[in-house]
Amino acid sequence: MRLSQSLRTGIWITALCLCMQGQDTSSKDAPVNEMKGLPPRAAPTDYQAHAQAGTVTIAAEFTGHSVVTMQGTFSSEDYIVVETALFGPPEARTKIAIEDFSLRLNEKKTLSSQPYGLVFHSLKDPEWEPPVSAESKSKTSIGTGGKGDPPPAPVHMPIELQRAMQQKVQKSALPEGDRALPQAGLLFFEYRGKPERLHSLELIYAGPAGKAALTLQP
Repeated sequence: MRLSQSLRTGIWITALCLCMQGQDTSSKDAPVNEMKGLPPRAAPTDYQAHAQAGTVTIAAEFTGHSVVTMQGTFSSEDYIVVETALFGPPEARTKIAIEDFSLRLNEKKTLSSQPYGLVFHSLKDPEWEPPVSAESKSKTSIGTGGKGDPPPAPVHMPIELQRAMQQKVQKSALPEGDRALPQAGLLFFEYRGKPERLHSLELIYAGPAGKAALTLQP
């Protein structure tokens, strides 16, 4: 009985040590997993617009309701997107926060940049098509007259595909915190209207580096 109890204690201690080792490994890998953003283009002039804020150059390009990532292009009817980059002299660093950016529409309304997580509920993949069930095929081929038939149930994208799409958008969002320059990524602004209604766009930056205003092309 004593031997069995000692054995159980030894097994428990070994398992605890392995668990702690696993936690140490995950904590070391966490900063790598949290890194995100888009590769900055070669120069600020490769974007639609750029402006100086102190020693930092802000560059940006408007992509409308398209969410362009390195692993595919998605869309959101509720948000418009600005690909943004920050450049600086060699070995330059600056603190980046999405709160430093706002978007002025038609010289009137000003929108605050929103966290990427809020975009998830309205994300769509234009390349994904819902599967056609055998029941739908049979009704289409035979015909039912259209009377008394319940509407077809909506087909949603599988959860694993939704998560993969969300992860791609997360990795493409503008990185925040104290960062070495250059850095680039996506900014999101809540807007459900059509881009055709936008006559003028101005990305405004007011952060640690200074202030800048960039005129974008709708």
